[in-house]
Amino acid sequence: MSTSDLTLFFDERFSEVSAYLELLEQVEVVARNGPPRLAGSDYRITAPQQKILYSSVYLQLYNLVEATMARCIAEITRAAAASGKWQPHELSDELRQEWVRSSARTHSDMAPDSRLKYALQMTDYLVNQLPIREFDIETGGGGNWDDEAIYAMAKRLGCQITISSTALAGVKRVRRDGMGSMKLVKDRRNSLAHGSISFVECADGIIATELREMSQQVEKYLREVIKCFARYIDSYIFLRPEIRPNGGTP
Repeated sequence: MSTSDLTLFFDERFSEVSAYLELLEQVEVVARNGPPRLAGSDYRITAPQQKILYSSVYLQLYNLVEATMARCIAEITRAAAASGKWQPHELSDELRQEWVRSSARTHSDMAPDSRLKYALQMTDYLVNQLPIREFDIETGGGGNWDDEAIYAMAKRLGCQITISSTALAGVKRVRRDGMGSMKLVKDRRNSLAHGSISFVECADGIIATELREMSQQVEKYLREVIKCFARYIDSYIFLRPEIRPNGGTP
């Protein structure tokens, strides 16, 4: 796994957001001379419709954040199982805890017989020294990702998140409602998803330039997060220090 693998995935996803923003910017330019009209038609885009289009950016950006984190976390367990030789006791303390949580379903409500079944399966791995297979890392319910949640998850996995002062200041700078870009994206997405705010209300007073700036700040932050997770994987930080190939050097 290399940084380029995750970066390529991110580039593809972010290009969709960027393409949509280009559309909004063009609509806004045309709107300066009156309601935009579709070519070959007398139909005009109304101001409320334009706001609805703007609000969708929050949904797209949050989807980008969640997809990025899901991919980074999945790459960790994929790397742990890739060689077909790492055993549970060779995982780092943090990742071994996640493996036990997943294998024994320790945080799931289930009948005693089912819990016994998963406990026996985990015991079989340990007794027979079987190699690890891909497993799921529990991330909690959807709609919770922002910069603080990303940092907390990385810390839980033993992955050090180091963000440049420029990128960090970008997502922390207050934009609206006392929130920075990452928190605002999460908040507006959840408000739209739960119906506590309408799409028209969500974009009230917002212009395309503001949405572009916000997306750029989110992009810069996520790109640095990706590098941190890639370094964690490439340096085998998910293994115990004495097990890491080449001493953990990428």
